Amino acid sequence: MISYIRGIVDEVEEGSLIIEQGGMGFQVFVPGGLLDGQLRKGTEVKVYTYLHVKEDAMQLYGFLSRDDLHVFRLLLNVNGIGPKAALGILSGITADELRFAVLSDDTAAISKAPGIGKKTAQKVILELKDKFSLEDAFEQKLSNTGEYNSGEDVKDVARDAVQALVALGYSNTEAFQAVRKVEPRDDMDSEAMLKAALKYIM
Repeated sequence: MISYIRGIVDEVEEGSLIIEQGGMGFQVFVPGGLLDGQLRKGTEVKVYTYLHVKEDAMQLYGFLSRDDLHVFRLLLNVNGIGPKAALGILSGITADELRFAVLSDDTAAISKAPGIGKKTAQKVILELKDKFSLEDAFEQKLSNTGEYNSGEDVKDVARDAVQALVALGYSNTEAFQAVRKVEPRDDMDSEAMLKAALKYIM
């Protein structure tokens, strides 16, 4: 198993990179966002990889973070989702955005990916909903952005705001979608986040 590759980008091709390491060139299929100028020839890169073995080929899929790789693996467990479809989803939305889309039943966000229709998006939501939680979604978002020191507090505040919205009669979907639109701050308490979320829901 190849856990990761650290090397120099030798070529940027359609849908993949050629990474030179130890005198060998590895073709690694990556999300589309990495090919839009983020990685260029000559750049040193470390990608976390998944090796997909077929009868007639072995293909490497790579991501810049372990979290992206983890979400990619979860997508592969969804019935009918193969590596190309999973990569397509993560090319259209980030791992963070996918978590919130699943938690808020946002089929439109998931079906933006090429080749992913509404029915497939619904299947993704159905099969991954028990894999994610609001706490984990906010924790990963804060960890990935590195913007907030008190991630634990913000996570608790977000959870409380969702629960408050549900108690007010809004559905879980409406509550998740409203809270995810709020830009959290270190000094934001549950009441402040609730008020901010209400602006997006009313």
